[in-house]
Amino acid sequence: MKILILNGPNLNLLGTREPGIYGNMSMDSYIPKLQAMFPDVQIDYFQSNIEGEMINKMQEAGFSYDGIVLNAGAYTHTSIALLDCIRSLTTPVIEVHISNVHAREEFRNHSVISAGCKGVIAGFGLDSYRLAVESIVHS
Repeated sequence: MKILILNGPNLNLLGTREPGIYGNMSMDSYIPKLQAMFPDVQIDYFQSNIEGEMINKMQEAGFSYDGIVLNAGAYTHTSIALLDCIRSLTTPVIEVHISNVHAREEFRNHSVISAGCKGVIAGFGLDSYRLAVESIVHS
């Protein structure tokens, strides 16, 4: 089984960016822990601050992987291009958010990409990624 975790803009700053909201752990520290939880799953990780690079990566994985875990960051609320990409893939996409976006600013309450995703997980910190991987593994 192969799963891609794809993070969008500013998520390269996890561990230092607003730790009260996003926690103190970086993805570089978290990914090995996640891989240890799922030793039989190939978990690949990619982060980009550039929407087109994210689309390219999803198209690369979206027909051969078993799932994509997507935290699109702020693009969640604005990107029709990401939604169109998600809808064109055969691989299921799970939308994740570290924080509870519904308890934050009003603009974060609406996701443009949710309509194309299999499901949405939000508010469980980095554990949101584990929950998404679990949902793919057990589907």
